Parts: sequence; C-alpha cells; structure tokens
Amino acid sequence: MKVGAVIITMGNRPEELRALIDSVAKQDGDQVSVVVVGNGSPVPDVPEGVRTVELPENLGIPGGRNVGIEAFGPGGSDVDILLFLDDDGLLARQDTAELCRAAFAADPELGIISFRIADPETGETQRRHVPRLRAADPMRSSRVTTFLGGANAVRTKVLGEVGGLPDAFFYAHEETDLAWRALDAGWMIDYRSDMVLYHPTTAPSRHAVYHRMVARNRVWLARRNLPLPLVPVYLGVWLLLTLARRPSGPALKAWFGGFKEGWATPCGPRRPMRWRTVWRLTRLGRPPVI
Repeated sequence: MKVGAVIITMGNRPEELRALIDSVAKQDGDQVSVVVVGNGSPVPDVPEGVRTVELPENLGIPGGRNVGIEAFGPGGSDVDILLFLDDDGLLARQDTAELCRAAFAADPELGIISFRIADPETGETQRRHVPRLRAADPMRSSRVTTFLGGANAVRTKVLGEVGGLPDAFFYAHEETDLAWRALDAGWMIDYRSDMVLYHPTTAPSRHAVYHRMVARNRVWLARRNLPLPLVPVYLGVWLLLTLARRPSGPALKAWFGGFKEGWATPCGPRRPMRWRTVWRLTRLGRPPVI
C-alpha cells in the first residue's frame, strides 16, 4: 500500500518540521511521500524530494490539509493511505507506516487510525488525546468514534467516498465531522496506542480563537450531521458541560459568541446520519449527544 504524509506549517517551527520529516524518511518499508503545505507562509527549507505547496493565505487547519490531500491526486487517490502529522510532532517509531499498512490490509472496514500522542520528555498522554469517553488508560487500543487531527492515518478510499475536511471550520471539530461521515458510510475508526507521535504537552486554549471556534463549530457539527431530534440534546449537553467547567469570564463570553455565530451563519450541506449510525456510535461507547 502506498503511503503519503501531509504536513501543514506556518513556517515558524523550521527545526521541528525538519525533525518530523526526518522521522518520516526513516520509516521502514517503501518510502513515504511527503507534501508540506505552507498555510499562508513560505515553507522553510526541506530535504530534496519533499514536495511543497505555498498558499497565499491561511486557510485554517482543514483547508490546509485538504490542499495537501489534493496534492496526491483527486481525493488523495495517488496513494492508499495518508498520514496527517502536526509540524511540531515526531514519529516515535520507525515501523509506524508499516503498522498502518498491516492494519488497513487486515481490516477492510477500517477507514481511519488515530495515533497516540505522547510528550517526548515525560511519555505522558493527555486525557484529551485519547478519543473516547473512557480515557483513563491511554495504552488500551480500541474502536473509537473520532480521531486526533494531527496524528492519524486515513485510507484514501474514505476521502474519495465521503469527501475531505470541512474547510469553513478553520479550526476545531473538523476531525469529528469527517469521522461521523465516515462512520455513516460504514467505515470504522481505531485508536492505536502503539502508533505514537511525540508532541510537547500543550493546552488547546493557547490559540486565541479557541473558545469561539469550539462553540461555533460544535453547532455547525450538529446542524450538519445529526438527526433533528438530537441537535438540541447534543448542544444542550455541551452547554451544561461548558458551564460546569467554569471558564473565565472572557472565555465564556467568547464561547457564547461562537455559539450564537454557529446558529446565525451557514454551516454547509446538511447530511444527517442514519439512525443506525447513531446506534453504532452508541455501541462504540459514545452516543452522539456528548
């Protein structure tokens, strides 16, 4: 199976980017082709053989990754598997690409693999990086209902069937949107603890737009993908969870601003998942109301 890798960068982490590319080059088996997308910025120097695309403006995370997908042909069709890797990450093992090949070859229903993210110094995996509700043991691999955007592998047949990431989301929840569409099309998603991306421990709120985008895109996610009776349930649960976490005043103001924006602005095409997909998500441990 041919494997490619998509890396988007703002050009501000050249040393980390080079280390990541080197870790991809060291993968066992056939060479992994790499495309680096400069998301509104020039691409730093990269090794010979690495393709680059420089965008005149920042299209956001999903928009930048979609450009990277198309660099491998329509829907990434020139390869069988695409790795999506954060530019300040590092593949911890040299057999990750081979593990992906073996996993997809062994399970024709498997569409997406979510890697484990670990801090390079402590080895710790943050709870939020385990894409399931029962996240206490990050070393347990399992079927899941979503995946981590900067540390994953996607079978390109999935992208050809259900489309890429939602460009308009810009940042936050774009992975869940793709995951729900893939699950509704009959694909499965695995979290694999043995496929590791080293990444420094960070807080998502470091991004200035975090609270607004999270709220707006959560509304868009529900409006685009959920059966109508579940939309108010899902958003009501997340409203209560947000209040229970007692964010700061400015953060809460930004969150409510994004929540309002999610209702007032177009969310893109609505394709509600089938009720049997709702049941599948429930059986996998995460009904689409939380």
